[in-house]
Amino acid sequence: MHGQLLLLGVKGLTLTTQEAELFKKIQPGGFVIFSRNVESPEQIRALTDSLKEICQEEPLITIDQEGGRVTRTKTIANEPPSAQQLRNAGNLKKVGGLIARHGLITADILRQLGINMNLCPVLDISYNDQSDNAMQGRCYGTNAQEVITNAGIFNSNLRHGKILSCAKHFPSCGLANVDPHHQLPIVNKSKDQLIQSDLLPYTALMPVLDSIMSCHAHFSAIDPDSPGLPGSLSKNLLTNLLRHQLGYKGVIMTDDLDMGAIINTYGRGPDVQLAIQAGNDMAMICHQTESAEIALQHLKKINTHTIDESLARIKKLKKRIIYSPTFSNKLWEKYDQEVMQLRIDTLGENAAKNSTTEKFSPVQDY
Repeated sequence: MHGQLLLLGVKGLTLTTQEAELFKKIQPGGFVIFSRNVESPEQIRALTDSLKEICQEEPLITIDQEGGRVTRTKTIANEPPSAQQLRNAGNLKKVGGLIARHGLITADILRQLGINMNLCPVLDISYNDQSDNAMQGRCYGTNAQEVITNAGIFNSNLRHGKILSCAKHFPSCGLANVDPHHQLPIVNKSKDQLIQSDLLPYTALMPVLDSIMSCHAHFSAIDPDSPGLPGSLSKNLLTNLLRHQLGYKGVIMTDDLDMGAIINTYGRGPDVQLAIQAGNDMAMICHQTESAEIALQHLKKINTHTIDESLARIKKLKKRIIYSPTFSNKLWEKYDQEVMQLRIDTLGENAAKNSTTEKFSPVQDY
């Protein structure tokens, strides 16, 4: 039962015997697919099928397939344009068409791979496209309305293609001054300022978001009495603001708790317990998956009412899972060509031939 509150990474291309035994015992609510799990489309599909087979309840099979440098399939398929490339492509009507196509094509590709949730759209506002905070190229706009319009188009088309969405990173990683993969960003914006800017995409799109991911940044005005407390572990932010004040009733999940901003300070077990008590429904452990049993023991320390509320929200979310079709190599190749055409229409013929190579953050290497 408590395992449903965990989203776990997988070590390699196939399940090891040890992993299979661990996952059977824990029965996690879902899994996260990374580049390290990618060798071919057929191999990914075999992996996701094997994950589903060992679960008593249908698991969430998630991935970060944003486009641009955060594209987990870039070694086996064409790389879709990034959010920034799409928003820079031209007038709103043209961008709308390109982003809509991106959402639909992404859904088609993920369903072939047996994946049922995409960990996007990014709803962060880009205050500086060159900022060293892991967000370069990943934002749909430089103001709230631009994000609402563009991310909203992607989200609706992704969901129309029968893939669940997850908006991130609540309340804002666009404000981060450092990369949370390494250390904890500090944001000094007040709650009223957040409501008038960074939270607008969430409030506008909330009715059509399947889930929301909390971010690893400290918001000093939200938690003035808890210096250095990450937003992902903040009850003030997730329960009092997101749930009670903004009225969000869906699933909230943490970003990866193995990031330096968390694991270096809290350690495995206390981090998971704090995350759920703060208001998250699911805790994400993407790399140190061997520590999942420790996490499970700490989840059992949480009061039954909190666990039951999270389980109810997770169950409601999973009812919207659409089962994946049989894998077709012919369809895979068709969708891959559609991605290349999208690149050409977004970037031009010459630029479309070059994928993202410059590295800004560990987020693109996972």
